[in-house]
Amino acid sequence: MASLSLKNIKKIYPHNGDDAKQAKKKKKKADEQPEKKVNLQITEKGVVAVQEFNLEIADKEFIVLVGPSGCGKSTTLRMVAGLEDISEGELWIGDRMVNDMPPKERDIAMVFQNYALYPHMTVYDNIAFALKLRHTPKDVIDKKVKEAAEILDITQYLGRKPKALSGGQRQRVAIGRAIVREPQVLLMDEPLSNLDAKLRNQMRAEIIKLREKINTTFIYVTHDQTEAMTLGDRIVIMKDGFIQQIGTPQEVFNHPYNLFVAEFIGSPKMNIFDAKLIKQNGKYAVVLDNMTVELSAEKQEKLAKNNVAEQDIKLGVRPEHITLEQTGIDAKVDVSEMMGSSVHLHITAMGRDVVVVVSTMNMTGAEVAALTGGAAVKFNFPGHCCHVFSKETGINLEA
Repeated sequence: MASLSLKNIKKIYPHNGDDAKQAKKKKKKADEQPEKKVNLQITEKGVVAVQEFNLEIADKEFIVLVGPSGCGKSTTLRMVAGLEDISEGELWIGDRMVNDMPPKERDIAMVFQNYALYPHMTVYDNIAFALKLRHTPKDVIDKKVKEAAEILDITQYLGRKPKALSGGQRQRVAIGRAIVREPQVLLMDEPLSNLDAKLRNQMRAEIIKLREKINTTFIYVTHDQTEAMTLGDRIVIMKDGFIQQIGTPQEVFNHPYNLFVAEFIGSPKMNIFDAKLIKQNGKYAVVLDNMTVELSAEKQEKLAKNNVAEQDIKLGVRPEHITLEQTGIDAKVDVSEMMGSSVHLHITAMGRDVVVVVSTMNMTGAEVAALTGGAAVKFNFPGHCCHVFSKETGINLEA
């Protein structure tokens, strides 16, 4: 198995002919900022899809690249696979720099979003295909295919063709084809996006089990933050080609580096308010509407260490950390969504929409029924659940 090192990786897609002519006509002055278009940077060389990507991946680590469509995560994965050229930077797999090495020599395997199975071959032959290309002995192929099929619980389908399988079964075949090669690195590009919600949940659990059974390094790409939170040892959150934050699922959830990460990670997404950060009696507090909330000791220490001054801020509070109380900020319920063990309330407060997750565990049916459209409520939140961001830069002031 192998560790990976991505050092200042950059991907630039060159202009086409017409764009190149336009670029020459409109050549930028040296002191001008590069143009930004569709959230990606445009330079004289072309469109920069991935910017200064730096990441160290340990042997057997499970890394998840996550972000909205077009953020550069799949492009990064394809550069690791050798399916895209690396414009700048260095990619190391183990002790080999592989920038110019063809995919077949990198000892990696990739599972694609659309499965990419051969329709005319049986499941057995699909899984065995790469081994046959390597002229692996037949008895070794048979042993490896059957071992992979057993791990993935598809032994009974070995004689079938892909068209006779469900989406989840096809995805298992695609994974089986990858793992029989025993690659140093297993790349997975949104492998569950074509499955329905129930099957996605099942396959997530299967991937977690698979990870325990095979010794390889995983790099997994998804736009689904739930997949990222449940699968990854560490998450790499991307936006517009830039890394926004790298950390464990708990770190990025509890300590988001900026507003983008704060709103992207977590479902429902974090509520963001315009508020004030003040100091009273030598301690930091946030002021929102008619309420002042003193921050926790941990947050006090971090803000004091950064010598943060009183200022206007963006205050983040997760929906599950807001509680309905007898006193607090006045609000009106607009929409009530029953989710079984909880109710998701969309309420209007201070002229904006706020989402609150209320547990129904200790509520009577009448109390739940009372949380309907038009109901008047008050809400509050504790100081240890406040996230304080710069209004100017969006950076977490505790960072």
